Amino acid sequence: MQFSLQKADSQDPDGLLYRSLAPVIQGMGMSLIELDVFRQKKSGEKSGELHRPNRSPAKKQSGETRPGGNSPRVSIRAVVYREGVIGVEDCTKAHRAILPRLELAFPDGDIYLEVSSPGIDRLIKDGAEFAHYTGCGVRCYRTDISAWTAGILVLADNEKIVLRGKDGEITLPYEIIAKARLDSSTASPDDLPDKGSLTKKTKGEG
Repeated sequence: MQFSLQKADSQDPDGLLYRSLAPVIQGMGMSLIELDVFRQKKSGEKSGELHRPNRSPAKKQSGETRPGGNSPRVSIRAVVYREGVIGVEDCTKAHRAILPRLELAFPDGDIYLEVSSPGIDRLIKDGAEFAHYTGCGVRCYRTDISAWTAGILVLADNEKIVLRGKDGEITLPYEIIAKARLDSSTASPDDLPDKGSLTKKTKGEG
């Protein structure tokens, strides 16, 4: 698994949008875990992806054309997290805080914004995410033994994670982690992120 402190990809090499929104979310006591932005071009043109500011493999996605409309559709998905339970009210606050900045970033766009929490079984896409989930249950598929290892996450840095399981603590370098998920079966209910979410249509949506 890779470890990428900068949330950007080749189409957004400086991570400008992520870097402009992350401090806003941090000021609310949360972290911006993931930011996906897709833009549908004007009517008659092929839709395509504008930004994937988290370096995870791009998912191919096509937007629907809007007959008679000249404004491009901009679909944005943000995942936010904080220690403890995060619910719909938190997502609502984050939505209200970042929407004005997105309207400035895409002044001619039809903006559709969804803000959600990671959920209890989130697929962890980058090693940099682990630091947010200290105290939560995590399971990792290891390439060295071709099997899953689960435990409570007690430490995460830029090289490795440490899990505490029934047999004690085990250190897993990122290079042997093929994939990882949050694991509700190994965590206390108080440590799990709630599946709160909020979806809104804004700016030009009926």
